[in-house]
Amino acid sequence: MNKGFLAIAAVIVAVAGGAGWYFGGSSEPAEAAVETVAMVDGVQEMTLGADDAPVEIIEYASYTCPHCARFHEGPFKQLKTDYIDTGKVKFTYREVYFDRFGLWGSMVARCGGEQKFFGITTELYAQQSEWARLQDPVAIADALRKIGRTAGMNNDQLDACLNDAEQAETLVAWYEANAARDGISSTPSFVIDGRTYSNMNFAEFQSIIDEKLN
Repeated sequence: MNKGFLAIAAVIVAVAGGAGWYFGGSSEPAEAAVETVAMVDGVQEMTLGADDAPVEIIEYASYTCPHCARFHEGPFKQLKTDYIDTGKVKFTYREVYFDRFGLWGSMVARCGGEQKFFGITTELYAQQSEWARLQDPVAIADALRKIGRTAGMNNDQLDACLNDAEQAETLVAWYEANAARDGISSTPSFVIDGRTYSNMNFAEFQSIIDEKLN
């Protein structure tokens, strides 16, 4: 998926501030302090694999991106089995925000902390064709809550996360900084040991990783 990343970010920030309307709560506009480096750097990185793995892969993906869902349903599983779980690759997942619904998905995934993040991410992609295609924002919010509940969270926890406008703006600022630094123009994209690649199949990953390992 390829869209105007930085141009849409401002729009997402605007709708994020009003997210509480959809979730039955209220929220005040977040202050400009979220733009500081400290706040952007304060977003927790979500990683899998050994910290001292010889190869590092960073994925940039959107929860509403069909290509990203296909990657996680296919090549990612092989990548995890062959390289991440064996200590050869440290894998980091970074969210990209094309729209408010992808941002809401991110806020649900992060609501359970690092321990639940990747399990929720798996479910968001597995059920993407159901929740992401709903036309009603309230229905999308309900569907996202349902996924969060399967991970052991209750509605109060989920509503608190989804209504956190300051966190939403912080995440968007973090995403903007990452995308600009790594030259991200489409999803999924991958940064392998500092070099940015577009979407690829497992055989291509295998070739790149094995060359680095050898």
